[in-house]
Amino acid sequence: MAFKLGRENRGFKSSKNVKLHRKNLDPGVLGEAYKDGSIAVDESVEPGSALDKRVQRHETVHAKEMQNGRMTYGDDYIRVDGKTYPRKDGKIKYNGEWREEGWDGFPWEKRAIKAERLTVNRSKGNKSSDGRAGSSAYQKIK
Repeated sequence: MAFKLGRENRGFKSSKNVKLHRKNLDPGVLGEAYKDGSIAVDESVEPGSALDKRVQRHETVHAKEMQNGRMTYGDDYIRVDGKTYPRKDGKIKYNGEWREEGWDGFPWEKRAIKAERLTVNRSKGNKSSDGRAGSSAYQKIK
């Protein structure tokens, strides 16, 4: 996931066409994407900050993928690229293992992190404490 978006992500360069909500999200969750194509950013995130831009980009990828049918979800599943994964208690079963929602090894999270990293690059290198350009561990698909 480099700083450049690939062809498949060209439609996800900004959240301008995605409705944004600011609301109090669950503890540890900074952003969520919804089936209606909207996103939410936690009220604790300063509007216009590098973190705000990063969360918006990340969630916009998920929202756009839901809008174009690439991704959908229910209480007990997530379906991405035609494959259905069981979902329970904040975890998703992927390749035989239960992983926390937002795990950066999911293919759909990798695409969102790619967009997130582009924002980090543009905002002069704001990185997480471990040196990565961003982590999706704080996002949940709702």
